[in-house]
Amino acid sequence: MADFDVFNGDADGICSLIQLRLSEPREAVLVTGVKRDIDLLRLVKGGAGDRVTVLDVAMEKNRQDLERLLEVGAEVFYADHHHPGDVALEHPRLVALINTAPEVCTSLLVNGYLRGAHAAWAVVGAFGDNLASSARAAAAPIGLDENQLIAAEKLGTYINYNGYGPAVEDLHFAPEALFRGLREYPSPFDFIVGDAQTFDKLESGYHEDMARASLLPPLRDAGHAAVYLLPDEAWARRVSGVFSNDLVNLHPSRAHAVLTEIDGGDFLVSVRAPLSNRIGADEICRQFPSGGGRKAAAGINRLPQADLDRFVRVFSERYSPRS
Repeated sequence: MADFDVFNGDADGICSLIQLRLSEPREAVLVTGVKRDIDLLRLVKGGAGDRVTVLDVAMEKNRQDLERLLEVGAEVFYADHHHPGDVALEHPRLVALINTAPEVCTSLLVNGYLRGAHAAWAVVGAFGDNLASSARAAAAPIGLDENQLIAAEKLGTYINYNGYGPAVEDLHFAPEALFRGLREYPSPFDFIVGDAQTFDKLESGYHEDMARASLLPPLRDAGHAAVYLLPDEAWARRVSGVFSNDLVNLHPSRAHAVLTEIDGGDFLVSVRAPLSNRIGADEICRQFPSGGGRKAAAGINRLPQADLDRFVRVFSERYSPRS
């Protein structure tokens, strides 16, 4: 029997797995990647009796390999908050916690499953997914004070920032290595103190990259929706998602799309729905071949330059006050 832990390389995926492995210690083969690498089950061969845990990657994008693993006799625990596909999958060896509500993330689903056993890490994951209200609600039962909430929000933001970029080489830490370091600490506050070197590197990198991004004017701004263009540089690829979150927090009634130039003249895309209307991002991105995500936040792994005008039109029209 073999164990596999398959998880998104962002804050939500990492914090979900930390909670599970603190509650259910298990040495498993780790399968992860950059945040946008979500068809991860293709990397799991699996067999009868194997245990596969899947966290924060869309079932829709992994459906074929999920069915393959179940057919060969693997047991699968699957928790996620992205669109799962049009047809629900039920199987006696599948435990699925799926909730696509815009105020929910995978860390919060796992927190509920574990009955709050490691809720502080769920708070970090929720902050990382830009769900500040949900994070604070999860923090209330465990009595975190304001200083702890600020620290949890910083850590969640920095872990999430580290997951962006089309290749692991763009990141400060490979998600697998970052998870291994974080899971050694029962609480995120223990980590901040106990591994100050890693925390400081994440923090300094985040602030340096965000300072560069903040100097860029919007490519297009229609009032209700704005599009930003970042250059084909490592710092821009790292900051693309958290810059989107920062923009929507600064302008809660405006939708945002951040496009980052990638090799060949195409674009990596992050879309954020307005905080005042947290729907529609997934609908936009799923109209393009490599797009996906959730209602409030979604992305496209590679938008061809030829589709740029169509994307901007679809994005702007979706959030038009007239729509």
